[in-house]
Amino acid sequence: MHKNSCFAIVTPYYKEPRATIERCVESVRRQTVAADHFLVADGFPQSWLDDVGVNHIRLRHAHRDFGDTPRAIGAPVAISQRYKCIGFLDADNWYEDDHVDVCSTTANSVAPEPIDLVIAKRRMVRMDGTPTTYPEESGHVDTSCYWFLEGAFHLLHYWLTIPGELAPISDRVFYQMIRSRKLSVREAPKITVNYTCTVEEIYHALGQRPPPGTKPGPDFEAIRKWLLGLDGVNRRLVAERCGIDLVPMLARRNAERSEALALTRNSPCPCGSGKKYKHCHGALRSVEAKERLQ
Repeated sequence: MHKNSCFAIVTPYYKEPRATIERCVESVRRQTVAADHFLVADGFPQSWLDDVGVNHIRLRHAHRDFGDTPRAIGAPVAISQRYKCIGFLDADNWYEDDHVDVCSTTANSVAPEPIDLVIAKRRMVRMDGTPTTYPEESGHVDTSCYWFLEGAFHLLHYWLTIPGELAPISDRVFYQMIRSRKLSVREAPKITVNYTCTVEEIYHALGQRPPPGTKPGPDFEAIRKWLLGLDGVNRRLVAERCGIDLVPMLARRNAERSEALALTRNSPCPCGSGKKYKHCHGALRSVEAKERLQ
């Protein structure tokens, strides 16, 4: 594929169905401002992608790191080909038609200070593609919402060096690292990313039974214990590979999660029934947990 734009979109993919990847590819093709699309196969390449006008990169082995390695391979390739901006888009997500336009306009809207990074806004959608009312998570940026300009290119290598034990929360690790840097960051003014919710907790919070194919969220406590179990030398090595010391972040997350769980059980159920959560949809969650154990 010839270079047609100064904008590049990098998509890691694993075993997603063809229809899911086609939706992703088509959303990039429909952009009102053109972007070149790089798809990186994480061990399971789909040959049809060779014939649809994208840059198809094949990795022979699956890395089982939530797309971090293919993402980290595709981004430097785009940098080496002199793209000026790089966006990420996971294979099960898709853009609104004006995503590239909104991100590039946002990046150029503040002068004379150059912008290093634009953060797009996302819409949380169910696995069937229908929108939800689930709010954006405070203090978090999903991978598909990043729009990197040249001032942030030097940080993209961290997707490759974050240890595999931290892969379930690598997006959070990367965001904390970004926050620790003195970057010029702007937030896009409107929603242009559609994010497919695959975590069970989101459906529970909406008062719904999680559909097939969902999974539990990251086990932050297990990750915290792993990190604290390292000796000083290895803990410093992890900090170097992540670009930030994670102990404060994980301790804060653990405390916030414990507090939220304690409040949720006795809080009014979000479905509006007037019952406490533990006697309403919280009880449904308990039944589902028992069913999984049977």
